[in-house]
Amino acid sequence: MDTGKHQGERAPAPEDVPPDVIVSPDTRRAQRIPPNQARTKKWPVLDASGAPRVDPEQWRFQITGLVEKPVAWTWTEFQALPRVKVFSDFHCVTRWSRLGNLWEGVSTRELARLAGGVKKTARYVLAHGYDNGWTTNMPLEQFLAEDALIALRHDGEPISAEHGGPARLIVPRLYAWKSAKWIGAVELIERDRAGFWEQNGYHMNGDPWREERYR
Repeated sequence: MDTGKHQGERAPAPEDVPPDVIVSPDTRRAQRIPPNQARTKKWPVLDASGAPRVDPEQWRFQITGLVEKPVAWTWTEFQALPRVKVFSDFHCVTRWSRLGNLWEGVSTRELARLAGGVKKTARYVLAHGYDNGWTTNMPLEQFLAEDALIALRHDGEPISAEHGGPARLIVPRLYAWKSAKWIGAVELIERDRAGFWEQNGYHMNGDPWREERYR
């Protein structure tokens, strides 16, 4: 399924964005499309079980586990947090890549700071979605990369429900299934723990440049 937002022949490039935008380093590669991927100009929709109904009045986002001070925010509180904009490419494990996405939301580094910092024993992150308890895992260093964020907007518009709204984790340097839709919590942990797709054979790390698709 494709929901519009078609791009032109020329992919958006880092030089197109204002200086206050964080530019994901992979967008500066001479070859921006990883091995065995193909560019799409569309914005396809893929998920495990469809978009859940997320009521903003009931929405909460939590950062828990190995942080100094676990924190939870309401939708109103979260929208008031300092925001960043990130320009990044987006690589789906099903072999399509959408180049030049502009995300806006709250930096994962800012969330860690507001939680009092990360404990020394933290090594990994488990992201929890609102869609039937869906989870995915990633190394802490990827979650805290400069270009990672909880995104509220994409290409100037609120993220639609089918694309993971009202809030979606974006971790640009890994395959897109790690960028959990309908995010509700992130849990910092010491030992790696497989999420939904990882339990079903997907890679524990998911680097598109190494083609870490499956175990």
